[in-house]
Amino acid sequence: PLARKMAAEGGVSLDGVSGSGPGGRIVAEDVSKALASGGSGGAAPAPAADAAAGVRGAAAVPLAGESFVDVPHSQMRRVIAQRLLESKQTIPHYYLTVEVRMDSMMALREQVNAAGAASGSAKVSVNDFVIKAAALALKKVPGVNASWQPEFTRLYHNVDISVAVQTAAGLLTPIVKDADSKGLGAISADVKSLAAKAKDGKLKPEEFVGGTFTISNLGMFGVKQFAAIINPPQAAILAVGGTDTKVVQKKDGGYENSKVMHVTLSCDHRVIDGAMGAEWLQAFKG
Repeated sequence: PLARKMAAEGGVSLDGVSGSGPGGRIVAEDVSKALASGGSGGAAPAPAADAAAGVRGAAAVPLAGESFVDVPHSQMRRVIAQRLLESKQTIPHYYLTVEVRMDSMMALREQVNAAGAASGSAKVSVNDFVIKAAALALKKVPGVNASWQPEFTRLYHNVDISVAVQTAAGLLTPIVKDADSKGLGAISADVKSLAAKAKDGKLKPEEFVGGTFTISNLGMFGVKQFAAIINPPQAAILAVGGTDTKVVQKKDGGYENSKVMHVTLSCDHRVIDGAMGAEWLQAFKG
């Protein structure tokens, strides 16, 4: 069942995949290799692909003054393109953006890292805090930890956070499983390990297939705010921007400098109504 699910999501035909399981049965690892190899496991290209190839061939002659190189699509790039297009065409997206004050979190992070340095532990990142806060918010507002199915809405009991990781081959989303029950140190260790595996092409199928919610963080690249495309069949994805310092009004009426971060929640309106999305963001802010 896992191999069949992976093949369906990845656009790979099982007819051309060689099975390594008992009796030649196709297992998840076979499909994973087919995806990672940049091929489709030997399956014949679809007629649409043949037609597209003809169009590309006709357009490959440079016009006057043009200079370019055509980079063939890898199987992973084709899968990413297919899933993103499917998401935008079939999922009714809407977007909610809030500003999060980060001063308390930054102070807590300094304390955690200082204590960790004394004991030889690795540092935790802002993204580790974001993952933990998102996981706890999903427990408080479980309707967001869900997916749309043809005849029902599936509510997940487990909180498995997919974390977007950019690799040379394309964007992967390895999963921090049961993030709600893990401490910051365990989350940090998982993210570092999974990101390294993703970049080395060594992720196991169970480490990236599934997930109940996704986080995409571009803050480290200087991006202040953006809206991400939902990772189907999940119902929401959180886009995290960078942290800036701005002047804000204090409760007593005065003003002070504060570190703030903008996050945008992309929601599947079939599953998450606006009020529920807003409720989740308030729970995330804490």
